[in-house]
Amino acid sequence: PQERDAFAMRCETTMGYLRKAISVGQKLGAEICIRIERESGGAVQCEHIRPDVDWWIVRSRKPPQGFDGCAQAAINNVAQEVAHG
Repeated sequence: PQERDAFAMRCETTMGYLRKAISVGQKLGAEICIRIERESGGAVQCEHIRPDVDWWIVRSRKPPQGFDGCAQAAINNVAQEVAHG
């Protein structure tokens, strides 16, 4: 439990928030996804937490094969979350 709480603190959140978000199916914001990936050493990747976001844009990667731009709303949401913290 202490390690989980310490992990959550490094991600700038709490285990209570993460538990509640998971239990109600809440989508975590882009910043927290990035922090979780960073603090887990890449064991939990943003793509696993929010598969609906086109993370290749954030990572400056080439778009995946078959990408047709339909996820523009998700891209805009992530950009807003990052800009407004």
